Amino acid sequence: MNYFNYFTEIEDTFVRRRGKHLLLGTMDWALMTAWKEMGVPLHVVLNGIERAFDSFAAKPRKRSVKTLMYCQEEVEAQYAEWLESQLGAQNGIVDGEQETGADYVEEENLPFPRATILEHMQSARAALLQICEERRRMRDDELCDALTRAAARLGEMEKDFARAAPPSAEKLEEALTTLEKMLDDALSANIPQKELATARSETEAQLEPYRNRMEQPTYEQTFG
Repeated sequence: MNYFNYFTEIEDTFVRRRGKHLLLGTMDWALMTAWKEMGVPLHVVLNGIERAFDSFAAKPRKRSVKTLMYCQEEVEAQYAEWLESQLGAQNGIVDGEQETGADYVEEENLPFPRATILEHMQSARAALLQICEERRRMRDDELCDALTRAAARLGEMEKDFARAAPPSAEKLEEALTTLEKMLDDALSANIPQKELATARSETEAQLEPYRNRMEQPTYEQTFG
C-alpha cells in the first residue's frame, strides 16, 4: 500500500469517528509518517483509532478529540501486540514446520480452524472485487473505491492472521468491524435509501428462519 492510501485511510477513519470534518495538522501527518516508517500495518492503526474513540465514548469528556495524537497510545499498544504475535509465529516454526502442540493450542483458541477462517476471508475479498468490477461497468464512484480499499485491507489482514501465533479471533473481529463500518458509510453515501431499505427487508426475510437461534446482537449486526 502506498503512502497516499495509507494516509487517506487513517484520515478518513479519524474524521468519521470524530464526527466533524477536521483537517489534520502538521503533527498528525508527522505521526502518520512515523507509523508508516515503523512498519505499523494499516489495519493495526485503524483498530487503534477505533479503540481510542470507543474508550472516549464510554467516558465522555467536556473537551473533544482534536488531534490524532489522542489515539497514539492505543495505536502503539496495538502495534506492540501485533509485533508479539509475529514473533510468536517465527518462534513456532521449527525446520520450516509448525510445531504440532502449538498448532493444536491455536486451533483451540479459535471458533473455527484457521484454514477455514482464511478461506472465508479469501472468498470475501474475491466477492468484494467482483462486486466492484460489476458496479464499475455502470459507474465508477466512491463505492467502487471503498470496495477496492476494503479488498486490499482484507488481503493484509489475511496475511497477518495466517502468520500470527497465536492468532487472535478478537483482534480479527475488531479489524473486520472497522472494515464493515467503512463499507457501511460508503453504501449509505452512494446507494439510494429506497434500495437500502429493500435490501434490508430481503435480508430480514432470509434470516427469519434462523432468528430464534441467533443472539440478538448478532442478528441486529447482520443487517443493522
